[in-house]
Amino acid sequence: MINYEKDASGVVTLTIDMPGQSANVMNAQFRDAYAQAVQRLEAERESIAGVIITSGKKTFFAGGDLNSLLAVGPDEKAALFERASAMKAVMRRLELLGRPVVAAINGTALGGGFEICLACHARFVLNDSKIALGLPEVGLGLLPGGGGIVRLVRMLGLEAAMPLLVDGTQFAPARALELKLVDGLAADQAGLMQQARDWIAANSEPVQSWDRKGWRLPGATAQAPASMTFLRTAPVLLMKKTRGCYPAPLAIMSAAVEGAVVDFDAASRIESRHFVGLATGPVAKNLISTFFFQMNEIKSDKGRPQGVASAQFKRVGILGAGMMGAGIAQVSATRGIVSVLKDVTLEQAQKGKAHVQQQLDKRVAKGSLNAAKRDAILAAIVPAADAADLAGCELIIEAVFENRELKAKVTREAEPQLAPGGIFASNTSTLPISGLADASARPENFIGLHFFSPVDRMPLVEVIKGKKTSPQTLAHALDYVKQIGKTPIVVNDARGFLTSRVFGTFTKEGAAMLGEGVPAALIENAALSVGMPVGPLAVMDETSMALTMSVRRQTASDLAAEGKPLPEHPGWAVIERMVEGFKRPGRAGGGGFYDYPTGAPKQLWSALAGEFGKPGVDLPWQDLQDRILYAQSLEAVRAMQEGVIETTRDANIGSILGIGFPRWTGGVLQYINMVGTRRFAERAAQLAARYGERFAPPQLLLDKAERNERFV
Repeated sequence: MINYEKDASGVVTLTIDMPGQSANVMNAQFRDAYAQAVQRLEAERESIAGVIITSGKKTFFAGGDLNSLLAVGPDEKAALFERASAMKAVMRRLELLGRPVVAAINGTALGGGFEICLACHARFVLNDSKIALGLPEVGLGLLPGGGGIVRLVRMLGLEAAMPLLVDGTQFAPARALELKLVDGLAADQAGLMQQARDWIAANSEPVQSWDRKGWRLPGATAQAPASMTFLRTAPVLLMKKTRGCYPAPLAIMSAAVEGAVVDFDAASRIESRHFVGLATGPVAKNLISTFFFQMNEIKSDKGRPQGVASAQFKRVGILGAGMMGAGIAQVSATRGIVSVLKDVTLEQAQKGKAHVQQQLDKRVAKGSLNAAKRDAILAAIVPAADAADLAGCELIIEAVFENRELKAKVTREAEPQLAPGGIFASNTSTLPISGLADASARPENFIGLHFFSPVDRMPLVEVIKGKKTSPQTLAHALDYVKQIGKTPIVVNDARGFLTSRVFGTFTKEGAAMLGEGVPAALIENAALSVGMPVGPLAVMDETSMALTMSVRRQTASDLAAEGKPLPEHPGWAVIERMVEGFKRPGRAGGGGFYDYPTGAPKQLWSALAGEFGKPGVDLPWQDLQDRILYAQSLEAVRAMQEGVIETTRDANIGSILGIGFPRWTGGVLQYINMVGTRRFAERAAQLAARYGERFAPPQLLLDKAERNERFV
């Protein structure tokens, strides 16, 4: 567990190496082993010259045991406080041993692992840019609960430490040295250990700066622990950023400021209290469930068909050099894949490549990309107008306009150029894949790859299985998505799939509210207040209501051919009136719900109140907020009930990464878990009685509510 080795010079090396695990984590076994090691150091103190803490794993330390944190309930706060306090007490005893203690960081040290390092008198790290250091707990709704806030604030001061804590910044060793959070970089393991030994030899009786008499907090003034300007503005800026939906950043700021004006032990207790409040609360559990456990399932290929050899793509074709096609070419070329970007004319294809160059040039100017890498990406993008240039592609992705006939035409033209065993993909957001596959000579090799705009920034790809898509095609499509650094979710074929379908309920609900007479500003702010990145009216302007109406007409035609009616929604009347009546289809069409004056911020169209406002409309604020979230979660339940989505993880990850469902909820289905299936179903029924049957709880939800069962 922790190997204790003392050399002839009296230097003890503690090597953390938890058996049966790929990484060291701060679980009960580690806490016991660490306490025993410190107890032995204290007993042998007189014969010890110093202590080096290092790891027997490739990573130094992976952080806390999230399984145990997820299991802690609100009634276990006292026990969790005692557990956290006991661990911190052991770290403090080592810090006050009276002998030099040095961390020899031979791999990534995040969270609790980095806190172990901060509790040492000096830190040295391998000079490897792949190593990550920092305290990223905020990303999982937590705060550093092992003394990280207390020590980082005392090392750097409030103003310098705050962004590292509140943003959960991770940094490479070179940056850590610039921040003075490590004392040196080593070229290799031998050099790392030698640096640690040399420091011990030169510092026989070290004391942390904050334990010295007369110490003052860096950046403190006689009146306050930081400048009054910072103390006044930081909370305001934080609330503007989080909108009060995320308790962790505020708790971190509170623990940091409160802890800065008391002694070390009191600051440590303050930190632990804030930690316990977060760890036993719902938001942390949502984020841990979705962004640790469920995301790790996706990363470990949980949804990939077994027994299919992995594929590595060297040459792909993209049909359509518009923003979407150019974006797909960019992300593929960035990963070293030759990307043939084909359009109707060579000039159009070259325009697509020129757009990529513009995006890359901006990154070079900002310093986030070097010129050599930019040139390599551009060299891998091959503009083309002739289908023959696609010869030998292992994958061809069509990214043309959402028109069934056009997609069929380009499929038949390009598919013969595929390499043997190659796959053909459609980047459609709404049209069923099985219908598009009718144009394919090999429908078993046909699949949907739904990218999101802008492609270079959006992390999700929705992988859609057609009725005839083979397991091998699915597996290889997932391999490609992983190769280009995106996160895939797998859905079955249906109109709108998962993300477009769920997202449509958000935008239409905003339109329905406007039609009911709710002021537009109130609608937008209700969406922002629950954590949606933008309001529904602003979204409709950006995505073009004219395009939305075009998709609706295509849907109506398709359903009519199947003898099915077009689903109704009160939001459609408002959208149709905006497009057909007012000729305001959105931003690209000159204006929509918003006006876009040249050189000035956008503003809500002044005529909205007159055209849609109704006297005496005063809907409860909670209803507006709930309608925005419930509409989307209920649609996800319907999609699962119909077999469109098979796993809770894909629904949760897809909703957050693809359509901006608030991260704090953990996703569309985790949000239901947080509320409780029974309470959620009851509230949905209330909304249905007030606003329409679209809020009626589906049978799957009613069944789970009756059994008080979660979506897992």
